Amino acid sequence: QVQLVESGGGLVQAGGSLRLSCAASGRTFSSNAMGWFRQAPGKEREFVSSISWSAGLIYYAGSVKGRFTISRDNAKNTVYLQMNSLKPEDTAVYYCAAALSPIATMVRSAYDYWGQGTQVTVSS
Repeated sequence: QVQLVESGGGLVQAGGSLRLSCAASGRTFSSNAMGWFRQAPGKEREFVSSISWSAGLIYYAGSVKGRFTISRDNAKNTVYLQMNSLKPEDTAVYYCAAALSPIATMVRSAYDYWGQGTQVTVSS
């Protein structure tokens, strides 16, 4: 059974940092693109960042570019999202996702596996 399990969320003050982790089990995703999405209350789930299988191609949403960094450790079957300079508008449930394609994409429908999400709350 394939599982993606996010961790590292929590409550942080504006300007602070958090590091999210997404550990995959049930199969290896070393040849797959991975991504992070987020969903705030009452809003659509939106793209945050994605990384190709080799980390050679990375995308960021404009709202997080320069503040968030995605990375992966294929040996650990894990993807990370380092979030710095957090803002209250970053408050959301953050979801990890895996695509069947090795190529990074911002398209939500391209992702076939999803985690349950981890809450990130940024206080002002």
